[in-house]
Amino acid sequence: MKLKAKFNQWRLGSPDANSQAPPTTASTKTRARKLSKSIQARVARQASSIATLGSRVGQKEKGGTEAAVVATDRDLSVSATTAATLNLSLVNRTSSNNVNAYVTGLAIDNSYRFILIQSDGRTPYYPSSPSSVGSPLAVNCAIPLGPPGSSKIVTIPRIAGGRIWFSIDSSLTFLLNPGPGLVEPSVSNPSDPNYKLNWGFCEFTFNNFQLFANISYVDFVSIPIALNLINTAGAKQSVIGIPKNGLQRVAQGLIDQNAKDGKGWDKLVVRASNGSVLRALSPNTGIVMDSSLFQGYYDAYVNAIWDKYSRAPLTVDTQAQWGTVSAYVSNNLLTFANLGSFAKPSAKDIFSCSTGPFAAYPVNTDAMGNLTARLAAGLNRSTLLEVSKHPAENLRAYYQGAGGVTNHYSRVVHAVNGDGRGYAFPYDDVGASGSQDLAGAVSDGAPKTLEVVVGGY
Repeated sequence: MKLKAKFNQWRLGSPDANSQAPPTTASTKTRARKLSKSIQARVARQASSIATLGSRVGQKEKGGTEAAVVATDRDLSVSATTAATLNLSLVNRTSSNNVNAYVTGLAIDNSYRFILIQSDGRTPYYPSSPSSVGSPLAVNCAIPLGPPGSSKIVTIPRIAGGRIWFSIDSSLTFLLNPGPGLVEPSVSNPSDPNYKLNWGFCEFTFNNFQLFANISYVDFVSIPIALNLINTAGAKQSVIGIPKNGLQRVAQGLIDQNAKDGKGWDKLVVRASNGSVLRALSPNTGIVMDSSLFQGYYDAYVNAIWDKYSRAPLTVDTQAQWGTVSAYVSNNLLTFANLGSFAKPSAKDIFSCSTGPFAAYPVNTDAMGNLTARLAAGLNRSTLLEVSKHPAENLRAYYQGAGGVTNHYSRVVHAVNGDGRGYAFPYDDVGASGSQDLAGAVSDGAPKTLEVVVGGY
């Protein structure tokens, strides 16, 4: 199967042995579907981030979102520029002597099969399809870190849709479904064996042409993680992450915001059995767990946007082959001529960036996906009404508009991060050309070592 077609199966949800496990019961079917969508979204999000990062610094996007993560047919005919493997240096900056790491993803050089790295930190494990749902891994994939202050070298092959997981004072449970399908830890399923544990992750893609990695807060905030990427010439890029008390500060920020507007931000704070803060959920994850959260939250703001652009054009720089395009509201739809239209989104649609009018499109898929990213970013940051050209250029205006209606989770997360950078909603990488990266990403075409620091500064 050609790789571009395989990516489209992951992105659009078509059945494939390496992307979705055949369900045997109704509940298993639902879980398998959610798993498949989660991995599809991760691969697509990382691809979009790489392409968007290129457009921000003046490079031209290569077309669809698959360009940067999954090799296209053209890519197969050119030589790789990265080494076949990469060293990860995992640094324990926690106060615990019991920290485990896990590496998961899709093996680019092995037909995009699921891959985990075994406990020795170097041997790949490609799971076989089990005979039953919820089967354990056949090998130990918990990579123990050393004591506080030490580092552990882990060697990985080329991986797409990758995650580096950390758990403190516990081991994580990964399961297999027929297919195989990899069942990852969940923060939105209270019955998941990992739900009450202290864990987190960062995301990466290491392909033939570059390493791309970012700190991810799209689903939740928990353990502080920082990134340092050193290339073969010795140059270094860093993302600081949140401090040691960063989770507590994010939680308090959400509690304080709820005291101001009473919209339910405090319900995003998840506590351990002893009352301490375990994690802070994104509003998207919060809605998955409680569908009543934030209902109607954005309605007045969206109505004002629709009213404004029924009388004046909204201009969007796609930063890609479609150039700069304009839209008007007609028949209650925000319409981009010759591309497509968007109905009014709900708060759920805005926070998820992937439901309602922002779901998959059968026509002009890439163009509409590009516009979705820019509209969703403007809505989460509350700039879509305030300025008429997007992506918005004034970073100081982010999260300040709409009379206080904005993604306050994202606002607080950025405020707590040491350098203001971190991926706090699905299109947090969107920015005007030449603007600062706010998504907390590092990337290089000649990576030597990716240092991942767990525990905060």
